[in-house]
Amino acid sequence: MPTRIGGFGGVAGLAEFLGAEGFTHLVDATHPFAAQISDNAATAARLTGLPFAVLTRPPWQQRPGDRWTEVPDAAAAAMVLGELPRRVLLTIGRQEVGAFAAAPHHDYLVRSIDPPEALAALPRARLLLARGPFTVAGETRLLREAAIEVVVSKNSGGPATYAKIDAARDLGLDVIMVTPPPRPEATTLHDPAAILDWIRGT
Repeated sequence: MPTRIGGFGGVAGLAEFLGAEGFTHLVDATHPFAAQISDNAATAARLTGLPFAVLTRPPWQQRPGDRWTEVPDAAAAAMVLGELPRRVLLTIGRQEVGAFAAAPHHDYLVRSIDPPEALAALPRARLLLARGPFTVAGETRLLREAAIEVVVSKNSGGPATYAKIDAARDLGLDVIMVTPPPRPEATTLHDPAAILDWIRGT
């Protein structure tokens, strides 16, 4: 399968690329929190007249026993942590860590695939480099050993990092859940087979 790595130069560059290469359909299969790329794809589809669909993981849903507080972004999550110092498992990706500089009085265990540049802004933070998928047993052990009181997570859907939500529920912990940004209006599907059916039918 032909692959392109790198950016397109915004909406205009993407639209030009789609036309020059003779594409017949456009599928947005980006991360649920990649709002700018999704907006660019939707706009490029309108400019080129291509059929457009979104392939995304369904977001996690609350279950009995969950103690979620849903917030729109990382800045709101930092504020919801409150005035009293808490022990926090922060699992929102390296690019969002800087938002928690507004709440430096908490003890953070920051789990990330790559080191966050903004980690120095959190004077009471420890870094744990790790990549999912994770297990419920492993997440439960981590939460207990680190004496975590609250988990901060993005609602990215999918099974790879959901184990921490199961573990938090089992331990009765609070979860501050950052909800994904709204997607552009489009046909939205949740598995590749459905996307193939959509392509065949349009």
